[in-house]
Amino acid sequence: MIWAGLAVVLLMALLGAPLFAVVLGAAMLGFLAVGVDLAAVGINIYDLTDKPLLAALPFFTFAGYLMAEAKSSERLMALTRALVGWMPAGLAIVGFVACALFTALTGASGVTIVALGALLLPMLKASGYSERYSLGLVTSSGSLGVLIVPSVPLILYGVVAQQMDVGERFTIQELFMGGLGPALVMVVFLSVWTILRHGDVPRSSFNAGEVWQAVKAARWELPLPFVVLGGIYSGYFVISEAAAMTAIYVLIAEVGLYREVSLRALPRVIRESMVMVGSILLILGVALAFTNFLVDAQIPEALFEFMQRHVTSPWTFLLLLNILLLVLGAILDIFAAIIIMVPLLLPVAVGYGIHPVHLGIIFLANLQIGYFTPPIGMNLFIASYRFDRPVLELYAACLPFMMVLLAALIVITYVPWLSTWFT
Repeated sequence: MIWAGLAVVLLMALLGAPLFAVVLGAAMLGFLAVGVDLAAVGINIYDLTDKPLLAALPFFTFAGYLMAEAKSSERLMALTRALVGWMPAGLAIVGFVACALFTALTGASGVTIVALGALLLPMLKASGYSERYSLGLVTSSGSLGVLIVPSVPLILYGVVAQQMDVGERFTIQELFMGGLGPALVMVVFLSVWTILRHGDVPRSSFNAGEVWQAVKAARWELPLPFVVLGGIYSGYFVISEAAAMTAIYVLIAEVGLYREVSLRALPRVIRESMVMVGSILLILGVALAFTNFLVDAQIPEALFEFMQRHVTSPWTFLLLLNILLLVLGAILDIFAAIIIMVPLLLPVAVGYGIHPVHLGIIFLANLQIGYFTPPIGMNLFIASYRFDRPVLELYAACLPFMMVLLAALIVITYVPWLSTWFT
């Protein structure tokens, strides 16, 4: 019976069944195999309601959808260009920073490519950057904000990792702080490489009046990072309270002050954002059941023992981990990769002395690169559709950016202080 059920689950996966159905089927088969009543699946899904951190997801997602609906991307581009456009390769650096911030706020690299890419691509080409470089920047930078609060994948990793009893405890605030240094490393690596390659591109002169106009235009959005980051890092807000404050603030700014999102459009934005949240929660609920099956079956312990017999050095383990995650990032959605692989890899990594926050940053940094890794990186196809370019052309355009980010990934992997400086 178990083997027949396993065959059905594999067939479902091959035929493109929803991820939650495949994971739920695997969890149910697993509990049957170890002799646990299937009521445990329902109990584990219900336990999801006892996770205060999850209250942050709908608020942050709603705020991100509102900002994507409004003209926030245009104001963000104008402000960053006024501030750093005078630097060598300044417009490209504007693109890196703006894409990273917009992805962090909206929670989706695809939204960044569609919203910012339409503005950034013609600006880059008009400023003297080659079309290939411009396409590569827009496609690869769409995922730069995965490590920056309030990124949804960052929150999701925290929820899944905190379910595992691995001896090393951490708070979601520590995870958020851990992502800032590595995110900065990635942006700096890309910026330095671009300056060396395109430092001779004409740049605009610094204009205090232009900066002031950009600040005035974005006056209601500028306080937002201080609301989110300041409240969380000061300890004044817990993450769910910061998320609620963010949603309220963005709602007032975009609907009441800028008036770029009408009251008539608001129900549609709410519906679209909550569909996204519902899909994440559904997947997460069945994933927690699958995680508990793995724990009951002692699969992580068996995997760790196997790794210890064949891999003795933590450095070698981290190298193999990066290779595995880069492959997974190219073929799996980021949410699927987190939910499926974190319960397996976290206990093994902790056994090698790797802090859970450091593992999380390595994990997300790899999946971020996987967004534009051939053959099926999601950003490649979104950019291909949005800019009407062949996918093979985007492969070639993104390859240099991938090499630079892989160099940054090596630094992030083997300099754990960047992720754990607060401990």
